[in-house]
Amino acid sequence: MDRGVWATWYDLPDGGRDEYLDWLHTEYLPILQTKPGLNWVAHYESQGGGADMQRVRDNFPESIGMEGIGSGTQFLMLAGAAEPWTLLAPTSVIDDQNALTGEARRMLDLRQGLRPCLFSVFAGVDGPEMGLRPVGTTPGPAIQMGSFRTKSLENEYDVGQWYAQYRLPAMARMPGCIAARVMVSVAGWAKYSVMYEFVSLEARLKYFEQPHEALALEPNEWTGRVIRYTMHTPGSPTVGNRIWPPVD
Repeated sequence: MDRGVWATWYDLPDGGRDEYLDWLHTEYLPILQTKPGLNWVAHYESQGGGADMQRVRDNFPESIGMEGIGSGTQFLMLAGAAEPWTLLAPTSVIDDQNALTGEARRMLDLRQGLRPCLFSVFAGVDGPEMGLRPVGTTPGPAIQMGSFRTKSLENEYDVGQWYAQYRLPAMARMPGCIAARVMVSVAGWAKYSVMYEFVSLEARLKYFEQPHEALALEPNEWTGRVIRYTMHTPGSPTVGNRIWPPVD
């Protein structure tokens, strides 16, 4: 099981981008993946999603209380552990990363708009394509991952019921879906996060964005009500493809 997820959103400057990605994918992430306590490590590059996805983002309310949090949206680095406390224990991977010096520190310092968050999974379902990814291993070739808070405490009950009664059951039977997980924050601005895994961005667009996510554009739909009280982090939800480990 991988109930702990460490997520880091960030941007890269044009200068040094290729050097950083080569170092990250050939040196840092392969070593990070061998650290005790980690089940997997993955790196995604945001692709934005389709036209309906941007229209959904345009309907989110203005987020408040975000002063000082990072605004990065281009890349998302993820690491999974059996439990979130594993990532916070002494000599954990977070401690190790913070203590890096020399060339490794120079490379990591190229990241801009850094926004880390630590999540704990509290609900999830397997999709029809779960056989393509054994439980507890690297998330799929394509993901959508949002991070948000709600505008009121009452909204928290509604969004929880929406996931339990509508969205997760829909993901469990959706073609092209590998799995979905809903998380709460252990550390970071966002209180909630949800990760949907797909076999490809094309499958996500065909089976998820156009028939399901587009319902958010209808105020009288339950999905349309939910997006109008969820305050998202910059660029959320991230729609991206996995660039490490390479997709076969």
